[in-house]
Amino acid sequence: MSNSDSFSSEEQVRYSRHFVLPDFGTEAQLKLKKASVAIIGAGGLGNPVLLYLAAAGVGSIKIIDNDIVSLSNLQRQILFTVDDLNHPKAERAASRISRLNPTINIEAIRERIESTNALTLLEKIDVVLDCTDNFATRYLLNDACVLLDKPLVYGSVFRYEGQVGVFNYKRGANYRDFYPTPPDAGQVPNCEEGGVLGVLTGIIGSLQANEAIKIITGLGEPLAGKVLIFDSTTLESTFVKIPDRKSRDAIKTLINYDEFCNTTPKLTSAMKEITVQELKEMMDAKADFQLIDVREPHEFDICNLNGELIPQGEIPHSVERVSKVKKVVIHCRSGARSGNMVQWLEKNHGFTNLYNLKGGVLAWAKEIDTSMPTY
Repeated sequence: MSNSDSFSSEEQVRYSRHFVLPDFGTEAQLKLKKASVAIIGAGGLGNPVLLYLAAAGVGSIKIIDNDIVSLSNLQRQILFTVDDLNHPKAERAASRISRLNPTINIEAIRERIESTNALTLLEKIDVVLDCTDNFATRYLLNDACVLLDKPLVYGSVFRYEGQVGVFNYKRGANYRDFYPTPPDAGQVPNCEEGGVLGVLTGIIGSLQANEAIKIITGLGEPLAGKVLIFDSTTLESTFVKIPDRKSRDAIKTLINYDEFCNTTPKLTSAMKEITVQELKEMMDAKADFQLIDVREPHEFDICNLNGELIPQGEIPHSVERVSKVKKVVIHCRSGARSGNMVQWLEKNHGFTNLYNLKGGVLAWAKEIDTSMPTY
């Protein structure tokens, strides 16, 4: 990498279209070159963010993601190809953007950001970009940025709608002013359950990158104190003003955010689980049990365990199809949806013979049948 206070001949050509921009020029480009950003989540939002910030010449980029590339990611995660399947997203994304711009520093961190490591991972960062898809991590990143006094560029997508905002900019409104409390567990489906238009992640991610560039260079007016809501079906944009409730004053330390958002499965004594190895033994022994798959039909068509398909949304109207006599094993892709269904059936209909398949189809593909397609 060249000297941070000047540009090599290659960089002068690379950034020439920035240099001729009014109110930008070499001064703003130097600010980008000296800046450091952290992108948490190398998925649908993180992909365009990484591409555009790397191309723009942000000098130091930290990618934090502990996931691997799945086939269903390729509908929107444009950094990856089929050659990347089952490989770590952070490492593959780093490799790709290093080839786009070898003049910048890129660090791939293949771990989950948590209360125990967030402050260390983010303390030397100038701008943090939240490209995640769950409330627990959003609150964690918000609180960490408040404690470290870092601006946070927020983005989220669901189905056809996206949101972008800038929190904690010059100690202004933060995410807790926007969402004082998390929604009830299961109230808001994730992208796996509710879907997302692939191109929408590109639009929202690009807007996040734009906000980061504005913050770093001082260009224009960041989306501080307000959130942009974008509807991809009508191209309508709405700005929602966020009141500064001074919620930062109550943020003293990082907490258990899974517990705060009620996302940690609470395995009561009535809820039982079995492993994929135990399920295989039951199958091999031709045991008399019922196997129920609560995924969606398109997921079932990709791969299945020959169970009975009753999608999660149909369970409340199909309770009579669930045996109260046999041992019943309920499963989904990863074990989350099926665990919710086991608990719901136990609580509302008194079932005592239900078992959740730990790890779901993903665990089966990893431990039992490695040739099974993953998504």
